[in-house]
Amino acid sequence: MGRRLLGLAVVGVALAASGTAFAELGQPVPWEYTLQESATEVMDFIRQFHNWLLGTITVITLFVLALLVIVVVKFNAKANPIPSKTTHNTLIEVAWTLVPVLILVAIAVPSFRLLFMELDIPKADLTVKATGKQWYWSYAYPDNGKFEFDSLMAADKQPRLLGVDNEMVVPVNKVVRVQVTGADVIHAFAMAAFGVKIDAIPGRLNETWFKATKTGMFYGQCSELCGKDHAFMPVAVRVVNDQEFASWVEAAKKKYAANPANSLASAGQAAQ
Repeated sequence: MGRRLLGLAVVGVALAASGTAFAELGQPVPWEYTLQESATEVMDFIRQFHNWLLGTITVITLFVLALLVIVVVKFNAKANPIPSKTTHNTLIEVAWTLVPVLILVAIAVPSFRLLFMELDIPKADLTVKATGKQWYWSYAYPDNGKFEFDSLMAADKQPRLLGVDNEMVVPVNKVVRVQVTGADVIHAFAMAAFGVKIDAIPGRLNETWFKATKTGMFYGQCSELCGKDHAFMPVAVRVVNDQEFASWVEAAKKKYAANPANSLASAGQAAQ
């Protein structure tokens, strides 16, 4: 029995360690049951609101369950052979009307705060245009030389189904405005660690934003069913410091702007 407990403890430590490693990569953790680790202030708010709302719903559920148990036990036919003929109770009726209204208001206030935080884009330090295509993403940097490149899932990269050949690169602690559109069908640009999810619709330019507070690699996926390879359309964002970002921009200008063949879309147009 002692050996079994020791073995379970070792397995638990190993899973916790692997979970930490996965969390550092900005991706889902095995056996995760909470929201993904936050990397922006918006996602911090989402996690706090989620936890508060979960607690509120739990309390309400337990309260209703307690009322049901009391009614079953106290007001069954055996305990009350002569049923009450009470038809009205002003205090109870006011309470069950007023209390739910107050609860809904308490939920609505932070909900609107979160919506305004997500929709009111602050002054951007950087703009990136993300175009969803079947089945990859193209990223353009109009503020940094107007170069563009494609980002496809790389089968030889880890993590599986999330690694790409060319990541979106952004600086840490900078407001990044993301303009999102679709080239063929509706896609969705979603990054759980940033609290970002917005549709990429052909003929329409949607906007969202994030301000990453941590450096590292972060992964998301297309979250709108867009065809047979929908599951193989990851979003990969590498957050770096200002110096690394400036160096990457200079290298990207030469790699992508000077050589359009690096872009899958450009290569396809040339073939036509």
